[in-house]
Amino acid sequence: MVRKNTGLSKRHQMILKFLAEFQEKNGYSPSIREIGESISVRSTSLVDYYLRQLEEMDYISREQHISRSIRLLKPLAPSKSAAERIADGFRQVGSAIDDLLSIPVVGRIVASEPIPMPTSDVGYYDSESSIAIARSLLPAKEKAEDLFALEVQGNSMIDAMVNDGDIVIMKRTQQAENGEMVAVWLDDKDQTTLKYFYKETSGIRLQPANPNMDPIYVENPASLRIMGKVVMVIRQMKGLAV
Repeated sequence: MVRKNTGLSKRHQMILKFLAEFQEKNGYSPSIREIGESISVRSTSLVDYYLRQLEEMDYISREQHISRSIRLLKPLAPSKSAAERIADGFRQVGSAIDDLLSIPVVGRIVASEPIPMPTSDVGYYDSESSIAIARSLLPAKEKAEDLFALEVQGNSMIDAMVNDGDIVIMKRTQQAENGEMVAVWLDDKDQTTLKYFYKETSGIRLQPANPNMDPIYVENPASLRIMGKVVMVIRQMKGLAV
């Protein structure tokens, strides 16, 4: 048995094209010798080899030992012009652009000891500042309108692969589960930080991912506001996002 090929060669395509044109013009199929002449192959055994491959790929059928019995089972798809291929490329690019989300970058978040939030910090980025993210990179359940971005300042989360200068994509929320990385504001101190969140019997523990830094304990949970949790980290390397 001839092994089924994975695709059509140029000669396969030439044969199918000749078969379709010949049968449309004459009402019957060509002989093996006529097929060979159309593809510049003199050997009838080689033409028969190509025909058996086309049978294996379900493009044709034929009756054994009966001349001119070839029947086309499926037509050869017409080749695309250069203009059509270019148009397809533009459509693919357009589809990729449509899949991009523009997420606003609203300021900085400190990943170290909490520091006061300067009143000018919110305006560090203008209203047009944003970062484009492919929708496919984000969890499917996240809604674009719930997302915002912050630039990380500090190295308290380096073991979580969050370094100084990285961008974190946040989901707006006021609730968090233990172990989630959150942006928090300490109302009584007007301070901000990025840490792992843990709710304990004695209060809230904000845990850094840096062995050289101690956790922050918040005895009064009411003084802490969760503003968002991290859903994605965009690494910065030599000024380029990776």
